[in-house]
Amino acid sequence: MTRALIADDEPHLALYLKTQLLQLWPELEIVALARNGLEAAEQIAELQPDLAFLDIQMPGLSGLEVAQGIEGKTRVVFVTAYDEYAVEAFEHAALDYLLKPLKTERLARTLERVRAALAQEAAAASEPPLDARLAGALQKLLSAGEGSAAAGTAAAGAATGAGARLRYVRAGQGELMHQIPVDEVLYFHADDKYTVVQTAEAEHLIRTPIIELAEQLDPEQFWQVHRSTIINLRHLAGTRRDEASRLFVRIKGQARELPVSRAYVHLFKAM
Repeated sequence: MTRALIADDEPHLALYLKTQLLQLWPELEIVALARNGLEAAEQIAELQPDLAFLDIQMPGLSGLEVAQGIEGKTRVVFVTAYDEYAVEAFEHAALDYLLKPLKTERLARTLERVRAALAQEAAAASEPPLDARLAGALQKLLSAGEGSAAAGTAAAGAATGAGARLRYVRAGQGELMHQIPVDEVLYFHADDKYTVVQTAEAEHLIRTPIIELAEQLDPEQFWQVHRSTIINLRHLAGTRRDEASRLFVRIKGQARELPVSRAYVHLFKAM
C-alpha cells in the first residue's frame, strides 16, 4: 500500500486535499497531517512515507527546504500558490505539483504521474528517490523565488561581486532593528515563521530562510548541522553523543545543545 503525508499550515486545506486524495485513490494511506515545515520534516524522517504533499509556504521551513532535507525514499508533490514562472519550472523539471485552488481534474492527472513514477521506481529500485533534476529545480526556485519574498526583512550587507559573503544581518528585537556582524552570531535556527539569530546577549529575528543563509555565509566558518540550524564554528565549544548515539553540538556560553542530523554528522568525524 502506498503511504502519504500532507503538510499544510491551513488545516481546512489539508483536510480537503486528504478527502480528494482518498476519493481518487482509495488504496492510499494518509499517515500524517503536518501543520508546518518543521513538523513535516520530523514526520517524514520518522514515518518514511512514499509520498509527501508539501505546501511551499509554511512556517518554520518552506516546502522546498523540507524536500531538500529528505534523506529517504519519499517523493514530493508540491502544493503551491506560486506565480506562473514557478509552475513552469516544476514542469520543466518533470516535477509533480498542484496549484491552489485545488482542482479535481488536475489532482487526477498528478496522481497518474505519481503512480507511473512509483511503478518505475519499483522496477528500478536502485534509482534515488530525490534525483538530480529535483535537486536542481529546488535550488533554482530557492535562489530565484524565495529571495524576492524575503526582501526588506532579509539579511543584508555582503560585499558585491562574485564569491561575496554575508558580513552582517539586519535583525529585529521587539520594535528595534539591529545591525549584527555575522562573526557575533552564535547560530541561526528556524523557528515558526522566522529565523532566530542567536548572539551571546540576545535572540533576534529575521525572515531569511536557513537555506538562503547557508548560501550567503562563509562555509569555512558557518556549518549547517540540521535542516533548521547553522552554527558559527568560532563559538563551538564541543560535541556530545547520547545513549542512542545521536550527536549534539555545544555552543560557548549557551546551555542549550543543538542536534546534528544524520546528513551532517560526517562533518564532525575529524573532531
